[in-house]
Amino acid sequence: MHAEIITIGDEILIGQIVDTNSAFIASELNKIGISVFQITSVQDDRDHILKALEEASSRAQIILMTGGLGPTKDDITKLTLCEYFEDSLVQDPDVLKNIEYLFKTYISTPISEVNRRQAMVPTKARVLPNAHGTAPGMWFEHRDRVFISLPGVPFEMKELLTKHVLPAIVSRFSRPYILHKTLMTYGLGESAIAERISDIEDSLPPFIKMAYLPNLGKVRLRLTAKGADKAVLENGIREVSEKLYATIGDIISGEEDAGTLEAVVGQLLTSRQMTMATAESFTGGRIAEQITSVPGASAYFVGGMVTYATRTKTDLLKVSEQLIREHSVVSAEVASVMAENVRKIMGSDFGIATTGNAGPTKGDSDAPVGTVFIAVASEKGTVVESFSMGNHRVRIVQKGVHKALEMLRKEILKF
Repeated sequence: MHAEIITIGDEILIGQIVDTNSAFIASELNKIGISVFQITSVQDDRDHILKALEEASSRAQIILMTGGLGPTKDDITKLTLCEYFEDSLVQDPDVLKNIEYLFKTYISTPISEVNRRQAMVPTKARVLPNAHGTAPGMWFEHRDRVFISLPGVPFEMKELLTKHVLPAIVSRFSRPYILHKTLMTYGLGESAIAERISDIEDSLPPFIKMAYLPNLGKVRLRLTAKGADKAVLENGIREVSEKLYATIGDIISGEEDAGTLEAVVGQLLTSRQMTMATAESFTGGRIAEQITSVPGASAYFVGGMVTYATRTKTDLLKVSEQLIREHSVVSAEVASVMAENVRKIMGSDFGIATTGNAGPTKGDSDAPVGTVFIAVASEKGTVVESFSMGNHRVRIVQKGVHKALEMLRKEILKF
């Protein structure tokens, strides 16, 4: 069972907006056993839309479109659908009633004839009522295929998809089960992980696939099982997961369902009733930003300092000038004192510190670009590690954030 998604609108193709609709639709379809075969973006152009519809219908049973349903002349999706299905437009009284209600209740400008034309729909369409907008969704069945047209406004699309489209697909089609489990790993690249789990990957059951999803400083391992017997899929996923934990458990931080690494860190601190603080140099406050992106972070995050310049390290964190002269501002010794002092100043259980050369210049240190030191201090002592993270500034910063959180997680687990 395959679906294709077609997004319609010049604004996507010129990068004016990001296509978040396709990601949401694909995720929701996957939950009900529908695999997305392809995602296509086309202009508000008759020929392009017609070609996309014809090609999609040759590959998939379900074609789901978003966009191009506005009231202005550049939105031509309805007229093009009429041409594709050899249909014509008629006014739907229920849609018109909804449009008039929306204008009367929520919109200050008077309703116009252009707005009323939104109630014109193809005769062969099953209308999907849009409670939040003037453009209704539409469901067509043609040549054993289902075509669904939804507005491009994300919150309108999501409401129509979850309330009307997904239930209709579930009742219309027999679908397989698709189960996923994603393990979060930190500290090794995908090639190194692949070497360690080669035997497991070679012996996967035929109904399970493994995918590597690398990012800066982390790799997600996604297991996907697809088939008709849910119990068989669940057992297969569980057995492979157990083998992975036994083989690379030292780098697995948890499962994606448990949340991001910063969320896992927050859960660990909360369960132990412990707190943390940050002193950041080359990461520029990014660790604190990720920590505070988790709801409820105030329960364990005391605060942070961005001591970017050498002077602020000495003035605010009380790192001695002599220590910096002897070892350089980018050093294990300075990182350690930064972590220990921010812990004391903030009165937290853990202190994290970062110092390094992210580039493009070396700044106040002669250490090569990409050299970073990360330290975590607690009552059990201070752990500091050095890394060489390449010469790409953005990569260095993000990898540094991931490594710092990974190190913090390991230290919390000692308590």
